[in-house]
Amino acid sequence: MHVATLLTNPATPVLEAPLVENLRNAWGGGAARWLAPGVAAEFDLSMRPAKQWEVWADLQGMGVDLCVQKAEGRRKAMLLADMDSTMIQQECIDELADMAGVGAHVAGITARAMNGELDFESALNERVGLLKGLPVGVIDQVLAERITYMPGGKLLIATMKAHGGHAALVSGGFTAFTAKVAAALGFDENRANTLLEENGALTGKVGLPILGKQAKVDALEQITARLGITPAEVIAVGDGANDLGMLHLAGSGVALHAKPSVAAQCELRVNHGDLTALLYLQGYAREDFAAV
Repeated sequence: MHVATLLTNPATPVLEAPLVENLRNAWGGGAARWLAPGVAAEFDLSMRPAKQWEVWADLQGMGVDLCVQKAEGRRKAMLLADMDSTMIQQECIDELADMAGVGAHVAGITARAMNGELDFESALNERVGLLKGLPVGVIDQVLAERITYMPGGKLLIATMKAHGGHAALVSGGFTAFTAKVAAALGFDENRANTLLEENGALTGKVGLPILGKQAKVDALEQITARLGITPAEVIAVGDGANDLGMLHLAGSGVALHAKPSVAAQCELRVNHGDLTALLYLQGYAREDFAAV
């Protein structure tokens, strides 16, 4: 048994009943269940539809996401999330680079690395090297003035934790940011790289070992083993090439507003919804969400 979920941006609820009913009828699905009026609905399917991706492409132009997954076991015990451009709306290193006067150059490297065109570790070392001499205090300035949270993050974490879930933030970014973001959103733990500093300024070096694609997979395996659960019980979310390992290992791997080359390698793609999409994909209705 499979389930098809249609959802859109809660800020612009454009999902209409005729669309849901037409698709349900065309695919021979079960009765529609509305998880949030105008925002999310789902219905059961006996099998994965043959033309899923053709329909997905049509719906993208309407501002609607379509995800099809196995119904059994879709409610998860753990969230494993990327930070940059996933839980927050920026890339921290790009913001630091902008403050250092090398923003455009670093942003170009970041985009290529997240698209899988460059080796992550080499690209990180190159970008951090350009931050040498930047006062450490700039980090707090960036956090205060430039970092905004992806909508729905607090709701996602609070709701999963209210149902006994665990939330881990694992980033190829930096602990100076993940510590604050994790605390603000309610994560149980966080892992990231360390920016080395000396005499109040960044040295242009990253602490070793560098946390990249494999380290995110390792984190998933280590944390689940510690919790006594399996990777199948994890929902992971990310947007870049360095997230693909954990997205593929997790029971549900969600490409959220991801680079096209990354999204193309994932079954669950959310381009219009916010982070509450991960709750709808698990079958939570809006009235099930925790109060935040």
